[in-house]
Amino acid sequence: MLEDFKEYLRSIGMAENTVKTYCRDIELFLSWCRDSFGEEPRLLYRANVLEYISYMRNVRRYHPRTINNHLSSLRSLNEHLTVAGRQTEMVVLDGDFMKIQIQYASPCTVEKKDVEAFRQRLLEGGNKRDYAIVTLYAYSGIRRSECVNLRLDHVDLVAKEIRIVGKGDKHRIVYINDKIVHAIREYLKVRHSDSPYLFVSRQSGKMNPSRINQIFNQYSDVITPKTLRHYFCSNALDAGYSIHEVANQAGHSNVQTTLIYSNPTAREMKEKANKL
Repeated sequence: MLEDFKEYLRSIGMAENTVKTYCRDIELFLSWCRDSFGEEPRLLYRANVLEYISYMRNVRRYHPRTINNHLSSLRSLNEHLTVAGRQTEMVVLDGDFMKIQIQYASPCTVEKKDVEAFRQRLLEGGNKRDYAIVTLYAYSGIRRSECVNLRLDHVDLVAKEIRIVGKGDKHRIVYINDKIVHAIREYLKVRHSDSPYLFVSRQSGKMNPSRINQIFNQYSDVITPKTLRHYFCSNALDAGYSIHEVANQAGHSNVQTTLIYSNPTAREMKEKANKL
């Protein structure tokens, strides 16, 4: 298979270094096949491709660009097998490729030291509710509306997860780290309200979203709920999340359709959340 593939790549004008790279990628794929089910496949199968994507993401933890490079090699092999008449369908699809967006590579205008200094000012200010809100923003990526609508029974501090009802009444699970857990627990010690909502106003009612902005404005001229959502995205990628996992945490619906083939387990997500 590999020798024929090399000749195909040369015949379509691929540079020799590119040929070597593509063949190396295919050799890694075939090695995975032998380790997984004992032999090399004669054709490419959709099920194998999906399992290999999951392996690259969740076991090897390749960067999305690296995964895309491997998929490009597999797609070229797929095209070769089709042109040669050995295969009739494409099993490496455009939707398999990771969407790499510039704003995810460096989406924030604040650094970790700025966020931690901001949180420290809130901590020293003594308002445990406001401190919990800002900590939740910085390390979960939720929206302002999702924050004020968060109910007590949607928060599981033992499992380290919260259930979010986002735009369009879409539900998703967001995994939280120890910083969030500790901040919320401290807030609950002084929270005296029968409201079903986690964060309540001074009158024990549901918080107004505009109050969230007031909290930020009181302590910073730079950091806002929006910049903290961006900060979460950047920080989460550094901690090992893929772009798709970040999108799920933050509720970015534009990449949700790609998650159907490659959702990590809850345990893996919680472990990643604890690194934040």
